Amino acid sequence: MANLVEGFARLWRGTNASLALAVPTVGIYMPCYDIFRDSMEEFTTNNAPTLTPYVPLVAGVFARSLACISCYPIELARTRMQAFKETKSGIKPAGVWKTLVGVINPVTSTNCIQNLQNYRILWTGLSSQLARDVPFSAICWATLEPIRRELLVSVGDEAGAGSILGANFAAGFVAGSIAAAVTCPLDVAKTRRQIEKDPVKSLEMTTRKTLREIWRDGGMKGLFAGLGPRVGRTGPSVGIVVSFYEVVKFALHYRHEDHE
Repeated sequence: MANLVEGFARLWRGTNASLALAVPTVGIYMPCYDIFRDSMEEFTTNNAPTLTPYVPLVAGVFARSLACISCYPIELARTRMQAFKETKSGIKPAGVWKTLVGVINPVTSTNCIQNLQNYRILWTGLSSQLARDVPFSAICWATLEPIRRELLVSVGDEAGAGSILGANFAAGFVAGSIAAAVTCPLDVAKTRRQIEKDPVKSLEMTTRKTLREIWRDGGMKGLFAGLGPRVGRTGPSVGIVVSFYEVVKFALHYRHEDHE
């Protein structure tokens, strides 16, 4: 029974890291997307109307890049916590902080300047993360905005919180699923780089080299390994995040109007 409970608990390994990652990432990503989109739409509408349809794509790229770079060490810890096996039974898996310390320790030295340079290992695989998340975000927002616009038009101007929630969830679910499927090979490459234990090799790895290795070892099947779970997780996740963010904005907007 104890082994069953322990095995069941392993399914949630890395959950604390996921939560620690989700809050700051969404907190940076979504407001920055809104700010970039609104600023760019105002500029293109006045100066280059033909470019306005591409604003969601560009705004999503900039916002996601900023969020990824800011929160990447936590993403690295989460991936390692979920991927590595326990070496001894009964030992509690390392948390976020201990995981990051374990990443840094093999490359520390007595030279302070060298140590600062070595801390870049905390951003190991960042290029793979950006290579996945930048096109993911571009595809996602370029798909989501037209779908959401059509759904919101269909429910009318007097739409309540429920209609806004439903429209945003549906648009987010569809857009997130499509983007996740298209960028699956880049996600496989990112994970391969993040779980590399050798610090020297991990610093030498590139996204292109990793994709070539995956293709050589597993072909197309290797590149799209885990496609089903990735799409099944990402579609609802995008739908939930976008819909609740928009509902909170909707509620705050009406609360502000009531106080005026």
